[in-house]
Amino acid sequence: MDRFRFVAPPEQKVYDVTAEPPELSKTILLVEDDAAFAEILKEYLESYDFSVTVACDGVQGMKRVMEKDFDIIICDLLMPNLPGDMFYIGVERVKPKLAKRFIFITGHQNNPKISEFVKKVRALTLFKPFEMHVLLETINVALKNAPKR
Repeated sequence: MDRFRFVAPPEQKVYDVTAEPPELSKTILLVEDDAAFAEILKEYLESYDFSVTVACDGVQGMKRVMEKDFDIIICDLLMPNLPGDMFYIGVERVKPKLAKRFIFITGHQNNPKISEFVKKVRALTLFKPFEMHVLLETINVALKNAPKR
């Protein structure tokens, strides 16, 4: 079985999971400024029966969060207008229970600011490029760890 890598705090259990689809009708907010990449992720996740809402930046993401709760929030860290770390802080203030449902994605693994932020908030993080099954596995971990609605 392929292993996957995500950032997790040392005290958090590491789950050995497979790419089996989680329960049906889970909702995902995907906050990603690269429209082509967002579309690929959306189509892939929808093929596993997720309901995916896409926001092109943190500002639009905040609007979506104010409209409804999501089971998972997948968020790029570097975006225009409102980057992922500021979006997370905004969500944490207005809907704190959603803060435990984040999966961050970034292509800037060696950026000290990003590393410090991810470590501070103890968030699951995938580093681009990642394989699609790794995203699904990470979602399964996040769903197991997330507080219930």
